[in-house]
Amino acid sequence: MSRRFPPQSRLALIAALAMSLPLAGCGNMIDRVAEIGKAPSMDPIENPTLDPNYQPVSLPMPAPMADVRQANSLWRQGSRAFFKDQRAGKVGDILTVVIEIQDEAKLANNSTQNRDGSNSAGLDNLLGYEQLLTDIFPDGIDAGNLVNSNSASDTTGSGAVNRSEAIKLRVAAIITQVMPNGNMVLQGTQQVRVNYELRQLTVGGVIRPEDISNVNEINYDKIAEARIAYGGKGSLSDLQQPRYGQQVYDIFFPF
Repeated sequence: MSRRFPPQSRLALIAALAMSLPLAGCGNMIDRVAEIGKAPSMDPIENPTLDPNYQPVSLPMPAPMADVRQANSLWRQGSRAFFKDQRAGKVGDILTVVIEIQDEAKLANNSTQNRDGSNSAGLDNLLGYEQLLTDIFPDGIDAGNLVNSNSASDTTGSGAVNRSEAIKLRVAAIITQVMPNGNMVLQGTQQVRVNYELRQLTVGGVIRPEDISNVNEINYDKIAEARIAYGGKGSLSDLQQPRYGQQVYDIFFPF
């Protein structure tokens, strides 16, 4: 006779099994069990400078220079507009980062190594003490042929890399720091959820004000110390990586 458990009992059983697993991945697994049948939740909008892992950028800086202004002139040095510069220039200002990465690399390498070695050593005469060897080896020994060794090794290796990446995205970032020389630190995060898959784009780095275009945009290749990450979580992301047990096995298994 078969028994059918109600959905509440099955969820309780799954939760109990998750809690019985090792504590290393317990929290993550419990969160994933709680999200069964639900779309991945988005992170709340937060101040990036309040993150415990946030660190202000510190780079070599030139001596500060005074702002050069022309007498009886309304024009400001470095401005892109006559009346007002609409580009980001202060902490909290927003600008758009244009990411267009077309990366392709091909590399092939083959190596072959062969080595042979032979060594021999003897002790024909040593002030007559070579005769003492017969006491150590009573079955007889040839003092002129004490050691004879041979070694051989053969190594062959080959490797190939064929990579092609294409990313075309736009993300709005916030100025989080203005450095003494006028350069600015930006940080931006974008999350997009499509059905049950959550995609997240993070960009950060140091930019120059003069590299910002008239429409308040900057290309990713103008960002120094750029940190660009694009990933996500959800059902598709889970299928694209090995299970936790397989990852632990690959780390600790030595062969």
